[in-house]
Amino acid sequence: MFSESFLQLNTIFISIMIEAIPFIVIGVFISAIIQMFVTEAIIVRIMPGNRLGSVVLGTCLGALFPACECGIVPITERLIRKQVPLHAAIAFMLAGPIINPVVLFATYIAFGSSWQMVFYRGGLAIAVSITVGLLISFLFPENQLREYIDHKIETYYHKHEHEPAGNQPLQLTDKIRGTLSHAVDEFFSVGKYLVFGAFIAAAMQTYIKQSTLLAFGNTPVTATLVMMLLAFIMSLCSEADAFVASSFRSTFPPGPLTAFLVFGAMVDIKNLMMMLSTFRKKFVATLVALIFLCVFTGALLV
Repeated sequence: MFSESFLQLNTIFISIMIEAIPFIVIGVFISAIIQMFVTEAIIVRIMPGNRLGSVVLGTCLGALFPACECGIVPITERLIRKQVPLHAAIAFMLAGPIINPVVLFATYIAFGSSWQMVFYRGGLAIAVSITVGLLISFLFPENQLREYIDHKIETYYHKHEHEPAGNQPLQLTDKIRGTLSHAVDEFFSVGKYLVFGAFIAAAMQTYIKQSTLLAFGNTPVTATLVMMLLAFIMSLCSEADAFVASSFRSTFPPGPLTAFLVFGAMVDIKNLMMMLSTFRKKFVATLVALIFLCVFTGALLV
């Protein structure tokens, strides 16, 4: 007979998978469309040449893609391979799951048709994305990271199987077939990290009680830290996390709630697994540290 804790773990795991898989599918299809239909020449034409301009544009592009953090990593990886500057792609990856209209509308509804948390969440997300993107531009050599991603793609995604020989242009039917093929390859490549991350998140939710964490949230600093940790452990999709955050309104002020809504959409267990499968570990560690510091500081200001 299964124990109650195992049944709870199983229920949480399945709910995370059901919640995440549709957005993974959206993410890999957007990634595949970028691969087959967006050329490097198009990217060069629209991308500003300076750091600040490209980071701001990358952040704003997040409003155009209704993808949550579950599916944003494959899109980011494809943009980097398409010669989008690393710092602009990272700014897009951080802002995309938060400032897209679907998430902001869900936040508005979850908090009783109030704009306050929408402005706090969207504003802090934009500020963190631009700040982290600029810092990344100074800390990491872009070419080295792109070479690492290209090598990984060639090894695991069988890159050349879907590309034409030489410079021969693809017909529309070939592009559609290539899009489907890329999407399938990427889904199975990313999916295993989603399963692993979802299982860890379910285990932590099962065996680390929320009441234990909430007991430490007595000051603005500890309350912010607790809510950021809770967001990381719960690993909710950004379309759904506002409804959970709203349940803590009687316990915490807006600052910690904003930290929950921003940090969890940028870094949680399942998308951390995906980032580790895509980027170098040193890069991911630095990126997470920068996000943590910026979100924590911003939430205290809120």
